Amino acid sequence: MKNAIIFSFVSLIALVSLAAAPAASAQDMTIGFVEPRAILERMPEMSAVRQRLQNFAERKQNELGTKERELQTEIELYQQKVGVISETARQQEEERLTALETEFRQLQTEAQQELQQRQAELMGPLLQQVQEAIDTVAARRGLDYVLNQTTSNGDVIILYVSPRVQEEYDITDAVMQELGI
Repeated sequence: MKNAIIFSFVSLIALVSLAAAPAASAQDMTIGFVEPRAILERMPEMSAVRQRLQNFAERKQNELGTKERELQTEIELYQQKVGVISETARQQEEERLTALETEFRQLQTEAQQELQQRQAELMGPLLQQVQEAIDTVAARRGLDYVLNQTTSNGDVIILYVSPRVQEEYDITDAVMQELGI
């Protein structure tokens, strides 16, 4: 019985020590936050990136529009002659039209992928600049972590920040200064 009490006491002390250790570590941790989207929007290079992406998207949209009109013309021609062609010819035409539709859908998918790839290529250097500035400011301020205030879709992640914490730990303006914007 005495051993059980001693074991329980030692276990309790160990648990209290383990529970206190993270609390002490958390008190020493400093966390900042930043809004990269706001920084990117203020970067002068963004207007050129937007324009290049828009031009690329318009070019792809024009290509797809041409293909879609061609497909629609083929469908209309088929509908006009469907009543006068043989069953075999009808099946062959339907297979051909199905293949054309599949090809068109594939072109749409490829265009979307190319647009995403182009966006990544154009945005990559800007994102790298922002990340380097965040790293510099965070190191200068002695921050252990820097959180993003919003998701890439603009949804808010940090729901509340007191004015004192906002002033002390929001590094968005400092990052913009680091970037010269």
